[in-house]
Amino acid sequence: MRFELIHKDSASSARTGLLHTDHGVIRTPIFMPVGTVGSVKGVYHRDLEEDIKAQIILGNTYHLYLRPGLDTLRAAGGLHRFESWDRPILTDSGGFQVFSLTGIRKLSEEGCRFQSHIDGSRHMFTPENNVDTQRIIGADIMMALDECCPGDADREYAAKSLGLTQRWLERYANRFEQSSPLYGYEQTFFPIIQGCVYPDLRVKAAEHALQYSKVGIAIGGLAVGEPTEKMYEMLDVLDPVIPQDKARYLMGVGTPANILEGIARGVDMFDCVMPTRNGRNGMLFTWNGVMNMRNAKWAQDFGELDPSGASFVDHKYSRAYLHHLFVAGEMFAAMLASEHNLAFYLDLVGQARQHIEEGDFAAWKDSVLPRITSRL
Repeated sequence: MRFELIHKDSASSARTGLLHTDHGVIRTPIFMPVGTVGSVKGVYHRDLEEDIKAQIILGNTYHLYLRPGLDTLRAAGGLHRFESWDRPILTDSGGFQVFSLTGIRKLSEEGCRFQSHIDGSRHMFTPENNVDTQRIIGADIMMALDECCPGDADREYAAKSLGLTQRWLERYANRFEQSSPLYGYEQTFFPIIQGCVYPDLRVKAAEHALQYSKVGIAIGGLAVGEPTEKMYEMLDVLDPVIPQDKARYLMGVGTPANILEGIARGVDMFDCVMPTRNGRNGMLFTWNGVMNMRNAKWAQDFGELDPSGASFVDHKYSRAYLHHLFVAGEMFAAMLASEHNLAFYLDLVGQARQHIEEGDFAAWKDSVLPRITSRL
């Protein structure tokens, strides 16, 4: 597995590349649809492949560990076979989900003890068993176990949290080297850069994490409560620190504007639940702006959802029809909106790749941002 840098933009840090895996080559920059429990909610794999053109999807270690469980996943031959997906998969370690379980989890040097949100049962993630768990799940790209520091943490807490993440990373890397893939294809793992909104901590985290990075590195602990400007500042700080031959993954981000600004700062990979979660609630992202499909203004608008969109949904169904489905509480509304939004996100990064290669990415970004962030 390797990352191949293809092209760099002259007016920004944007770049294109190829991430080679045994399940296929991923063209970057890329957005990765989130398939937390083994499915991207409400979307057929057929549509992910053919219409949305997803090159890689995510799974989540915390959720898959709890349900269906490791025995089932191992018996199935790993997550690829279990969910019938033959393209690359990335798994989060579950660190962010455990971070979200405030009150029913406890961090220690050993690892993280937590209660299941499903039945209250007690479990423990250590760096070592987290490697073993992700080996059984079988993702092409695994994430190291870390503590996701809150975005508003003070410097003392952020430094203490980073120290724990670094010690966990050393143990995680040792276990990874001592273990082997289970299903006949290569796996790699990305260390995660933490450090909250403190530039010196971010640089310290990156320099440490890079010792364990073979293919790529993740940037975590952003878009977790800090101002957007701070997120961009941290990306600016890290851009010159991370070598050009490492794939860069900004975890859990974000809006279309966040993605374009991240690309401009050298990020290659993104994921977020926003396209599907917001879609299920009636929000559509389009090349002309954001639409709330529950609004009565769409009731007799028979125009296409997004005339310049890349999805068959855009050209087959009208705004009035989708509005009707949401008002009627029809589950097809959530499915169509989710597919539309994912297709938009993949089209967004696809066009970004094109403009990076053509040499006008920075100007193109500045021209489209006001349009795609407006409210219709």
